[in-house]
Amino acid sequence: MLPKIFSIVSLAKGEVEEFHRLAHKIWPVTFKNILSEVQIAYMLQLMYSEESLVKQQADGCKLYLLQADEQNIGYLSIQHNKENTSKTKVHKIYVLPEFHGTGAGRFLMDFALAEAKRENAQAVFLNVNRYNNAIGFYEHYGFNKMYSEDIDIGSGHLMEDWVMEITLTQSP
Repeated sequence: MLPKIFSIVSLAKGEVEEFHRLAHKIWPVTFKNILSEVQIAYMLQLMYSEESLVKQQADGCKLYLLQADEQNIGYLSIQHNKENTSKTKVHKIYVLPEFHGTGAGRFLMDFALAEAKRENAQAVFLNVNRYNNAIGFYEHYGFNKMYSEDIDIGSGHLMEDWVMEITLTQSP
């Protein structure tokens, strides 16, 4: 059954427990055919421990939960003016697999782009694993592959990503 109502909840500083819980449900399924179980566990600890999420908030990331009919089904992390550019970075955008195809991802991306425009960002960019099926979703929105990069995240693990970007047009 399709959800009736999507909504976004902005998380206050330090309010990260549900974000952390959702990541641990979503990531193992999303990346099971792309990354090893060892790398998934490593990256969850590196990027999604409660301590890491609190630090990300302190560094300027805004965390949001996506709800459908008042149930938490996904999450978003964005950072405006990333590295003193006039760009917004989408750090994290994920939806529970059982909600793929319901419009939930579109709802999150529409929200991220609207927030970027509200902050007068000239562009939005993100990193996506080069083997992730979400690339087509981003291309549908008009994101372009700018370049690929390999990021050593420690313990012998590598992130093999595309950096994708979309230029925003501001409404008058």
